[in-house]
Amino acid sequence: MARGMRNTRRQYLSGHEEEKESYWVSYTDLMSGLVIILALVLMVAIFDMQGAYEEAEASVKQKEETIQKQNKMIEEVVGVKAKIIDELVRAFKDSNLALQVDKQTGTIKFSGGVLFKSNSTEISDGGKQYLKEFIPKYIGVLLSKQFKDQISQIIIEGHTNKVGDYLFNLNLSQGRALSVVEEIYSKDFPKFPQKTELSKIITANGRSHSVPIYNKKGKIDAEKSRRVEFKFRLKDDQVLDKIQKMVDKKDE
Repeated sequence: MARGMRNTRRQYLSGHEEEKESYWVSYTDLMSGLVIILALVLMVAIFDMQGAYEEAEASVKQKEETIQKQNKMIEEVVGVKAKIIDELVRAFKDSNLALQVDKQTGTIKFSGGVLFKSNSTEISDGGKQYLKEFIPKYIGVLLSKQFKDQISQIIIEGHTNKVGDYLFNLNLSQGRALSVVEEIYSKDFPKFPQKTELSKIITANGRSHSVPIYNKKGKIDAEKSRRVEFKFRLKDDQVLDKIQKMVDKKDE
């Protein structure tokens, strides 16, 4: 009987040890599975991070290329405009005409008293003579073989001083700008090689008294504000405007 009890105890202990061993085997399998899962998750995370890094790197490279293209375009446009301005300055360096060449923009300004009498849209005799001397030389530079393919617009722009209300001065400034164009195409105006080509790109605008000129004391200079300006735009100026708008939008 004692021997039977010992056998029974051995069987119980043996079974209990088998259960423990089975338990540890299952636990080991579970841990091994978790390790594999964690390894897979880590690998996926690494691949995702690598993909995100490569995507970010590609995006940065693309932006850098875009900026380089924009900078190159700006340099080319600025270079062309600088050359045109240099030619205009050279063309009128020894001229007796009462004009000013803006060395930053290329705008040429005639004081209003040079071309028109006060409150008048009729060009004076002296003003007609000024235009006969100025226009062929001015257009000769802008529509020369060197620059004509770059020019998109030539603008005649009228400005007034603050005397009178906005609409009165708007009509006055527009009338003056139009009178200049009409004079250029009048039968008495001398012929010049680019006259027909000019008609395709010339425009006449009036700005009323919205862009006055100030003196050194910060007060409006009535005489200088009453003026006619000659401007030009390059074909690539529109692209530069878009670039500037994109830059301004990013800065907001």
